[in-house]
Amino acid sequence: MEVAEGRRHGKGIIARLEGCTDRETAASLMGADIACCRSQLPPPAPGEYYWTDLVGMQVITLEGEELGVVDHLMETGANDVLVVKGKRERLIPFVKGDVVLEVDLEQRKIRVDWDPAF
Repeated sequence: MEVAEGRRHGKGIIARLEGCTDRETAASLMGADIACCRSQLPPPAPGEYYWTDLVGMQVITLEGEELGVVDHLMETGANDVLVVKGKRERLIPFVKGDVVLEVDLEQRKIRVDWDPAF
């Protein structure tokens, strides 16, 4: 489906899709997945990235211990969370400067201040 019109609304968007002209049609689309091509997104600003850029990146501690790779991210309301899968699954808050100290897109590594026992 094509977007007929739309605008930003908080952290989301409000949109009307072509061919969707009444409440019943709109209600039938609730919960549907939305996708777009990467080329349709604006390029991230320096120091920014899309979640999809982080998936598959190696996560390491300050001491160099490998915790695993980013499987996916989830939004919790308070902060986003990295779901890291290695020897076991870890949920690491994506708090830049406090927990997440460095995101190196070229090296595909995320350096975190995180206790490996957690």
